[in-house]
Amino acid sequence: MKSSVKLIPMIVLFCIAGVFAEDWPQYLGPSRNSTSGQKGLLRSWPENGPEVLWTVTVGRGFGGPVVKDGKVYLLDRDDKVGDNLRCFDLSNGKELWNFAYDAPGRVMFPGSRSVPAVDGNYVYSCGHNGDLYCININTRKPVWNKNIWKDFGGERLPLWAITQCPLIYGDLLIILSQAPEAGVVAYNKLTGNIVWKTPNLGNETYASPAIVKIAGEDHIAMVISSTNPFGHRELPKTLGKIVGIRPLTGEILWEYTNWQNHIQVASALDAGEGRVLVVGGYELGTVMIKVEKKADGSYSVKELFRHNDFGDHTKPPILHNGYFYAQFSANSKRDGLTCMNMNGEIKWKTGSSPLFDKGSMILADGLILATDGRNTLYLIEPDPSGFKPLASSELLKEGGTSSDDPLASRVGGTTQNWAPLALADGKLLIRDQSQLKCVKVAQ
Repeated sequence: MKSSVKLIPMIVLFCIAGVFAEDWPQYLGPSRNSTSGQKGLLRSWPENGPEVLWTVTVGRGFGGPVVKDGKVYLLDRDDKVGDNLRCFDLSNGKELWNFAYDAPGRVMFPGSRSVPAVDGNYVYSCGHNGDLYCININTRKPVWNKNIWKDFGGERLPLWAITQCPLIYGDLLIILSQAPEAGVVAYNKLTGNIVWKTPNLGNETYASPAIVKIAGEDHIAMVISSTNPFGHRELPKTLGKIVGIRPLTGEILWEYTNWQNHIQVASALDAGEGRVLVVGGYELGTVMIKVEKKADGSYSVKELFRHNDFGDHTKPPILHNGYFYAQFSANSKRDGLTCMNMNGEIKWKTGSSPLFDKGSMILADGLILATDGRNTLYLIEPDPSGFKPLASSELLKEGGTSSDDPLASRVGGTTQNWAPLALADGKLLIRDQSQLKCVKVAQ
């Protein structure tokens, strides 16, 4: 009897710690939907902002971190040299090890691109030039590596290089090549052997694979750009598409072929009940489709709505209590943080007061942590009745492309703090164009 009394508080503490310390092992978090099970978020911040626990110097770019078992992984980059996978201690920012390889080259909006994935004893990353590596986190040496672009007939890189964030699905690593001889590719995650690949799916795209649930089954949803009228004037103008793929075999199950966004960066979002929401910034906008399995085993695709009053250039929206939240700002749009219901009706927009433009957001404990794409981190209560900021702090510095890339500076601004966030153990990982910071955001 005495031992059972002692066990109760230990069990409670274990359960609390389990929720508190949830990892952020891949792009957009544990479920790849910008949502964390983290509890105990601070509801207010000190006047000078949340506590910054540590800061490290990083190279220019847009690659975000992941966190697993108290360690932070970031694919950093020097365009003159190559890619550098770095591992830091989450508690103090100390760099524990790194693995660098030659991959020189530069495109508009230079620097790092992607987010690694950690699974078991391995970390996977895909670099600017298409170099895909599996690194053993104990030996800190590569187990295997491929090039998802050159291996499938790719020559000149896409306009903004390779921006793929690997998806681990069971024994597979799934990633988009979109080189002439392959579309989506699945590798055995331990050996690097190709398990399946689809044909090329159309135009270039910068979106990573997502998982959506259709009739109780997992499908890979892949979003392909429409033809870029500025970057590829020589090509015939074709629409983009949303493609559903069977994860274990690569079989293409369904397609939606009326998507029009010529720089697709945001992945698809599972909106529940067979609905898939896709957003972009050039020129749409958003579309909601519903995919249903028919009696003969095939699939039907129905467009539920499609318009240009909601979107996001760089990331999928957050879904909370039946409402979507996204940052809809692009070259010709300044709608800011925008809220939309499940039927496609806009509830509110912040516009330029304040402007949210290509920032990153995480939903945790009923709150949204959001960067505005420039200098400021916000704490927001998601509410369809209106924008409800609880706190804000200028934590990020300017430092995007400037005189060395005048076109990118003109169309993207001089700040360009667009990297994805990560949240683990009450700590938010946030970066600008020169520093990675760890910020205390929970009790």
